[in-house]
Amino acid sequence: MIKAALFDLDGVVFDTEPQYTLFWGNECRRYHPDKPGLEHRIKGQTLVEIYDQCFSGELADAQPAITQRLNDFEAQMQLDYVAGFESFVHILREQGVKTAVVTSSNKQKMESVYRQHPEFKSIFDAILTSEDFDESKPSPDCYIKGARRFGVKPEDCIVFEDSFNGLKSGRASGAFVIGLATTNSPESIAPYADVVVKDFHDPILSQYIK
Repeated sequence: MIKAALFDLDGVVFDTEPQYTLFWGNECRRYHPDKPGLEHRIKGQTLVEIYDQCFSGELADAQPAITQRLNDFEAQMQLDYVAGFESFVHILREQGVKTAVVTSSNKQKMESVYRQHPEFKSIFDAILTSEDFDESKPSPDCYIKGARRFGVKPEDCIVFEDSFNGLKSGRASGAFVIGLATTNSPESIAPYADVVVKDFHDPILSQYIK
């Protein structure tokens, strides 16, 4: 019996990953022209983690400019729900399943979400951001804390993820992991998920709602 559904944000709730890939692709080509495809390897990481791994040392001075470009980008990016999400999460809540966003995004990013979608907070019982976690994905810390927020075990939860780091995080927590092929191919994420779906219209999801 599923007691809680824990959703990543970008690529799961919102179909934003292609936009972030463009943004970070530009930044990576600007500062790391010798590392093609780097933008794909940093998916699912917090901004702090991206800076530590890719923009530290001699590039540390570039962080304020990158942050400003990112803030400007996020303020105008399109936040469209992944197909079928709204109706799916509504059914879950009607059936008493707790719902939470568990995201590597920070509170500043979430303010942009709330401005574009005033209804967003009412969709979820809890919203956990990067400030709530001690460790970033692929650590299971965020999903363990997401389950704990509802007083349940990770094994009683379904995690919805799209990135490799997020999928690894969900699996390491002990939750049942559903991978959305919104960002990466179904074949590439299949080894890290219990089930793979294209979006929330996939009929296989009916197995997890009454």
